[in-house]
Amino acid sequence: MNDLPDWLPAWCLRRLGSEPEGVLFRLQQTSMVFGLRLAGGADVVVKARADGGRAASCVTAQARLAERGFPCARPLTPVTEVGSLAVHAEEFRPGGEVLTGDSPEVAVRCAEMFAGLMAELAEVSVEPPLPSPRWARWDHGGAGTWPAIPYLDEQDQSRVPVHVVETAERARRRILAAGLPRVLGHADFEAQNLRWRDGRLWTVHDWDSLAWQPEAALVGAASGAFASSGQPTLAPVASSAAFLEAYQEARGRAFTGVELEVAWAASLWTASHNARYEALYGQRPVSGDAVATQAAERLRRAGA
Repeated sequence: MNDLPDWLPAWCLRRLGSEPEGVLFRLQQTSMVFGLRLAGGADVVVKARADGGRAASCVTAQARLAERGFPCARPLTPVTEVGSLAVHAEEFRPGGEVLTGDSPEVAVRCAEMFAGLMAELAEVSVEPPLPSPRWARWDHGGAGTWPAIPYLDEQDQSRVPVHVVETAERARRRILAAGLPRVLGHADFEAQNLRWRDGRLWTVHDWDSLAWQPEAALVGAASGAFASSGQPTLAPVASSAAFLEAYQEARGRAFTGVELEVAWAASLWTASHNARYEALYGQRPVSGDAVATQAAERLRRAGA
């Protein structure tokens, strides 16, 4: 309790009617996430993040899906400003297991769930949550390959292998050249953000990572990232192919040739972004090794 931010107890009292009396968990990645037990006995999750105007759209979309019965936590408050932070609370939805593995069979299960998620989001109308998360921001307006992210840009860029930068640039050019229309979608569909119970999807987490990008690009990114249960990885080519095929079947619509190429390009751009991050911070090159091994085939399939 002593480690909680000074603003948090008063915020809970004002917005939720009770101050916290216990901490269930605390996480800090892109956002600060606090699992709290309130004095009244309720368990809640409070999320706080620096925001460029995206949070309100993300939470609104999450709320509408929860109302429709989609497996996700129900927001308990709208987004409020606390200094430079965007803060909201949602119900605590524990339980379920992470589905691990990167086989085509796992890919098919995840693709079917992603198709259902995208179908639900197609019924939601919100202001586009822009800009998209950095790992899906291939449409940034800057001159270089990567979006402007100060804490990444201030690192020594010479650590990033040349082939990673070149791969990302080729993938990015292919995505942008297609000019496909944009839709609302989940841009961080990774194993670590999903929980399963009795063979069924129990909860989808990380609604902060909604994006406004072409459907094919979002599906392609998911086809590469679905197996990430820790440090982000890139699934095998065969598994991404199974994901793309299963998604199209579940949605009842075949992608055009251009859409398929964009999907393959997006899978590689996200992996290249993750490989850059690994190199800048001296992490084990999980995505980096996968990009080195798979880039040629994925670029071929992308027509890039």
